[in-house]
Amino acid sequence: MPQTIMVVDDSTTVVKFVSFSLKNSGFLVVSACDGMDAIEKISTMSENVDLVITDLNMPNLDGYGLILALRENEKHSRTPIIILSSEDREDDRIRGMEVGASSYLVKPFKSSLLLNEVSKYLTKEEVTT
Repeated sequence: MPQTIMVVDDSTTVVKFVSFSLKNSGFLVVSACDGMDAIEKISTMSENVDLVITDLNMPNLDGYGLILALRENEKHSRTPIIILSSEDREDDRIRGMEVGASSYLVKPFKSSLLLNEVSKYLTKEEVTT
């Protein structure tokens, strides 16, 4: 069974690009438009989320709030979280890591860089038919 990655971003363009790259690499992708949407979806999913990729600047609940909420939930306290943000300031990176992110990538990015980062946390499983 393929591993599940949740992509959280209020930009449909980013969600589509990231989802396409991940699906082509054999991952199951679930998307959310902001942190609140992500928490609602994760709480009702039957399958486990193996990794989360999140933007920082989103309505309703930003990426920092999402990371804090996931880290406070025992089920997701160790789930790898990659921040994918246009914020490139050092204090954003530091805050992201302090709230519990596993790594931090800056937009724009190449899909190969994202997939390399994902592979640090997840081992690709061959999809068999």
